[in-house]
Amino acid sequence: MNIGEKAPEVLGINEKGEEILLSNYQGKKVVLYFYPKDNTSGCTAEACSLRDNYSALKEKGYEVHTIMVNTGGFSAEEEKAIENRALTLGAASHINVNAVEAYYNKGIKYLIYGNILKNATYPLSVSSERVFQALEVLDHVRKLGAGAVAHGSTGAGNDQVRFDIVFEILSPETKIIAPVRDEGFSRQFEIDFLQKHGFDFSWEKSKYSINQGLWGTSIGGVETLSSDGYLPEEAYPTKVTKSEPEHIKIGFEKGEPVSFNGEKMSPVDVIRAVRAAAAPYGIGRDIHIGDTIIGIKGRVGFEAAAPLILVKAHHLLEKHTLTKGQLYWKDQIAGWYGQQMHEAMYLDPVCRDMEAMMDSIEKYVTGEVEVRLMPYHFAVLGCTSEHDLMSSKFGAYGEENKSYTGRDVVGFTKVIANPLKIYYSVNNTPEE
Repeated sequence: MNIGEKAPEVLGINEKGEEILLSNYQGKKVVLYFYPKDNTSGCTAEACSLRDNYSALKEKGYEVHTIMVNTGGFSAEEEKAIENRALTLGAASHINVNAVEAYYNKGIKYLIYGNILKNATYPLSVSSERVFQALEVLDHVRKLGAGAVAHGSTGAGNDQVRFDIVFEILSPETKIIAPVRDEGFSRQFEIDFLQKHGFDFSWEKSKYSINQGLWGTSIGGVETLSSDGYLPEEAYPTKVTKSEPEHIKIGFEKGEPVSFNGEKMSPVDVIRAVRAAAAPYGIGRDIHIGDTIIGIKGRVGFEAAAPLILVKAHHLLEKHTLTKGQLYWKDQIAGWYGQQMHEAMYLDPVCRDMEAMMDSIEKYVTGEVEVRLMPYHFAVLGCTSEHDLMSSKFGAYGEENKSYTGRDVVGFTKVIANPLKIYYSVNNTPEE
């Protein structure tokens, strides 16, 4: 279904196997609650708040429905658990949406094309997910005819902007409810609230906020709130279990990852295969410091083995297969594209223009890259490609050439030097 199209009568199936009909909500006020992540206390506290105030909402004519958009961080078992929790908390209906392929095709693919690492460090692991989650939520809002949407973002981070801006641009009539932000809930308040309402978590284990998706995992904790803290080993969801070096090969076709160790597979599966091979080495761990959308500095830890390896491997292949001009101009737009993605401006039409240019440039970025995995680091060893511009048929740099003579070089040097020779002769100075 596309934006602007009329919603279908049948919206989905509820937990009882019954059809959810659009006509059932005609004339009603509907709140759609967006549940982005199950492993944080904030979202759970928000859900409890909605549950506890459900009678008040009903008195005002509201019905609360929930949606969970999976961008690669949930298993089928986790999706079912979230659905059960939502219905237990009082949701009129719940839907799980798998947006992994859409997220790759419309977002991650271009992050790979652009070799995008924010501040030369962060692959936009979670920040790049939010707009695609919000778009799926918007689609469901329109199917339900909901008048309001709720999310669990705080008032201190980027996600509130990323969620809100999609609705501000495409559905300004939809009311946005953000209890954690609007009420100023502290983390301790959320813990106390959950304990009061019978949610017995292991708070020691849950002291780190974990947001996992296809393109990596972000990690927040007390260590990331200061400028000198560093996350301990136990903060990372993937434990280090490998120590012996391992070689892997990643195949690319027109810039997209299409094979792992010679086995053809979808780009999404390649990402998962690289992560499975590399993450147990502790590869891809770091802390990013950068400017938030709302103007303050922020730090976030992350675990992103697959993104870092794929970006570096892809970049090496590009250096062998693209011209000097292609490399230069793609670097100029790629940095801005990453900034647009980070700053929640994905809907700016200039992003479609930049994507079109990157699609064109990646035409011959095809080949295989070898990577060596080691504890806490990796090395990109080399590549093979039928489009390798370092072809031996034209010569070997520093050794021999097969397409020009020494006399050609002398003439070329005279021609290329002539404009500056004239400048320095006229101005009678050897240098400035």
